[in-house]
Parts: sequence; structure tokens; C-alpha cells
Amino acid sequence: MKKVYFNPGCALSIYKPDMENRILKFLNENYGDVKLHKICCQHDPQLEPESLIINVCAGCDRRFRSLYEGISTISIWEILDGLDGFDYPDYNGLKVSVQDACPIREKSEVHKAVRSLLKKMNIEVIETEFYGTRSICCGDSLYPNLPLETIHKKMNERANSMPCDDVCVYCVSCIKSMHIGGKKPRYLIDLLMNESTEPQVYDTVQWHEQLQEYIEVH
Repeated sequence: MKKVYFNPGCALSIYKPDMENRILKFLNENYGDVKLHKICCQHDPQLEPESLIINVCAGCDRRFRSLYEGISTISIWEILDGLDGFDYPDYNGLKVSVQDACPIREKSEVHKAVRSLLKKMNIEVIETEFYGTRSICCGDSLYPNLPLETIHKKMNERANSMPCDDVCVYCVSCIKSMHIGGKKPRYLIDLLMNESTEPQVYDTVQWHEQLQEYIEVH
């Protein structure tokens, strides 16, 4: 039988570490036997062949499925959208645009699940011109290959392309980018858990130092 693991990813573990256990508890109560997996996607996952990893992070999803033979992945958004037991908060017609994460740009099933979850929370999506399979990077992935001034310019350009002030993101780095660009990021996990989204450390250099420190330890 295929073994199933939940990997919250470094960004969520840094952002709100308590979330991983809340999500894991829901999965075990509503989906099946799921184990917590905390090895970073940039290291050998040390898993049995044919293991399935449920990911929050789009970058983790891409690396686990492309770098390690015998490992398959699925996003937490697809899992939640396919279950009936989640208690969705009601946002009373809140209008948001969506920043689709770069690493899963080709995975239309993820884009569909994200928008389905938003609809279930009574959130209306006002799309930007480039979304889904045509989405444009928030700017964060350009670090450290370009000067910070150029990166922040790209972040501002992407944020300004969003029709709504509220922008749903499902990548923690996108939280930082949309905040830098002057938008109000709404992290999908936070929306589902009825919590506010906190930019926390959004200095681009400091944020990537945090990520690298976590990667080295895990």
C-alpha cells in the first residue's frame, strides 16, 4: 500500500509552525493515515518507493516530483478540495485576485483547486491578465541573480497588475512580494483557518537567509 506523507515545507514551518500539526490532524481524521515528513525537498527525502507527498509549497512539489525517483506529489489544495469535512469560513463575497505560484505553473489542477476553495469560502476571484498556466513570477525567485533594486521593481510591477487590493497567494514568499508591492496578501492557509496574514520578515535578503538556515538544518 502506498505510504502518504505531509511535508509542510520550510516556508510554512518558519511562518506559522503550529499550522503543520493542525493540518496533519485534519488529514488523519478526514483523509487517512498520513505521516509528518520534515526533510527539506533539497535533500534526499529518504522515503519508500511509490510514496506520496502532500505539499503546501509549490517549490517543494516541483522538487520532490522531479528530483527523486519513485516519489509522487499532490498539493494540499487538491486534497482539501476533494474532502467534505472541512469547516469553511464565510468571507461574504470578498474580492481577491490570485497570484499563481511559479513552480506549479503547468499544473492547472492546482489552479482549479485553489479557486474552488476560494469559492467555498464565498470569495470572488477577479483575475489578473496573467494567471494560471500564464502566470508571472511575483519577483522573489529572481533573488539572488539580479540586483535588489531590479527585484523590487519586478515585485511592484506584478503587484500593480493585480485588479484587487487583496491578493490570494499560496506561497509564503509571495506574501512578502505582494506586501513589498503594496498589496494586501491573503495566504490561502490563513484564509482557510480564518486567520490574518502576517508579512513578518519581508526584507528580501533576511527572508532568504531564514530559508537557507532552515534548509541546512532540515
